[in-house]
Amino acid sequence: MNRFDAIVVGGGHNGLTSAAFLARAGLRVVVLERNPYIGGATVSRELHPGWVYSNCSYVCSLLRPEIYRSLELGRHGLQIVPYGGGVTFTRDGDVLGGYVDKEVRRREIARYSARDADAYLRYGRDVMRQCRLVRSLLMRTPPDPTSWRPRDLREMLHVGREFARLGEAGIYDTIRFYTMSIADYLGEYFESDVVKANFAGSGIIGTALGVQSPGTAYVLLHHYMGDVDGQAGAWGFARGGMGAVSRALAAAVQAHGGEVRSDAPVARIRTRAGRVVGVALENGDELDAPVVLSALDPKRTFLGLFDAGDLDPRLVKRARDFKIRGSSGKLNIALDGLPSFPALGPKHPLLAGDMHFLDSLERFERAYDDWKRGTWSQDPYLDLLMPTMTDPTMAPPGKHFMSVFVQYVPHRLAGREWTDADRDAFRRTVFAQISRYSPDFEKLVVHAEVRTPQELEAEVGLTEGNIFHGELTFDQLLFNRPFPGFAQYRGPFRGMYLCGSGTHPGGGVMAAPGANAAREVLRDLRRGSTVPEGWSDD
Repeated sequence: MNRFDAIVVGGGHNGLTSAAFLARAGLRVVVLERNPYIGGATVSRELHPGWVYSNCSYVCSLLRPEIYRSLELGRHGLQIVPYGGGVTFTRDGDVLGGYVDKEVRRREIARYSARDADAYLRYGRDVMRQCRLVRSLLMRTPPDPTSWRPRDLREMLHVGREFARLGEAGIYDTIRFYTMSIADYLGEYFESDVVKANFAGSGIIGTALGVQSPGTAYVLLHHYMGDVDGQAGAWGFARGGMGAVSRALAAAVQAHGGEVRSDAPVARIRTRAGRVVGVALENGDELDAPVVLSALDPKRTFLGLFDAGDLDPRLVKRARDFKIRGSSGKLNIALDGLPSFPALGPKHPLLAGDMHFLDSLERFERAYDDWKRGTWSQDPYLDLLMPTMTDPTMAPPGKHFMSVFVQYVPHRLAGREWTDADRDAFRRTVFAQISRYSPDFEKLVVHAEVRTPQELEAEVGLTEGNIFHGELTFDQLLFNRPFPGFAQYRGPFRGMYLCGSGTHPGGGVMAAPGANAAREVLRDLRRGSTVPEGWSDD
């Protein structure tokens, strides 16, 4: 069959989410994924016999619980398992443990500063206040502040009410928060550089900004607003690897009669007389549908799926100017056993958490300086996890899988492409960082996958390897995401929609963009603006 009610371009988790909600509503839906596997960056792959890698996204917390429940993802096999805290190693051989128990964590901070231990409670309270504000907006379509339509006015009123609940002082604090650097924000609470470094990583992960850059305080918030089992800010693993998320979403699509096709790269979105009529595949096949959703980032959507002559030049310029800079790499490592970390000792509970090795904001900023010079950080920020400490299904018995997220890694090296020699040198830099704190680590390595932003772009379709489909800065949030006039998930043609992380509320394995876009499609169909043949409003 080549005719559908809706076509979704891109089989990442947001595209699958949109398709699942549309299929549940009764539409004939097909998801088209260019790779031989589904999931985009939310994928599990066995790249070394016996080991399953979450070789792009690697932790799960932001996935909205209302989506999990509505699509019955648990029934389709998705299980999120919380993991245990984290740790920052210091150069003098000590550690700062980020224990799950807040009182234990407070006592740990007190070893570095009694003042900071007291400030930690205030810090947690203030960050959660900001989280509550943002959470109230995640599953809503951003209002158009230039519109007088009743719906936009109602949404502006909703946003205003949420801000008003903060009180006068809270409103001022929120405005400051969105524009502050993570270094300045943490400096208002803590005096210990180790303590500040412990929290700073969440402000720069996936972002081409340094800890001193304005706007990075919000990035920290973006990583705090999820939950696992009702625990706000907690993180967990998808049992079996992150591909379990995509598999469950695909199962939800298929359970309602939808179709998911891999090895089906889309060449362009077809239009006629101001509306979409379907897509053309790279093999020449054409599929018809009055509704087409793109889960690709805004650059790849508007600069890759349309002929430039078919678009308003102002839209083309906005797509080209959209900030989507690569700054992250990833290593996936198969280990013959559990590496030792002498500063923790054997069987320490924090071995099951995430590990970091920068103990000062100066080291963070110097790492960013390397990126600005066009090379990977020589003293990088690593977010290191061993998921097999929590989920033994990802490796053979007694073996382990190590996931290492690396910041900062440029898309191009001083203006040139990466070579195999560069990738090996990058790997050695990361290995050296880990080995300083785990002397037997390298002896246990049996395989390592090295992923620079170039691999992330070529293999997964993340432009420049940007994991968020666009920077999470204030000029690219809410009604500015991806750009003014296109923040309500609708494209420039009737029946065309955006459902990827380049839309509100942004990146991470959240699924909110996909769910929100599907809601807007269904809203339009109920208005009768693009009613496909056979549509039922049940």
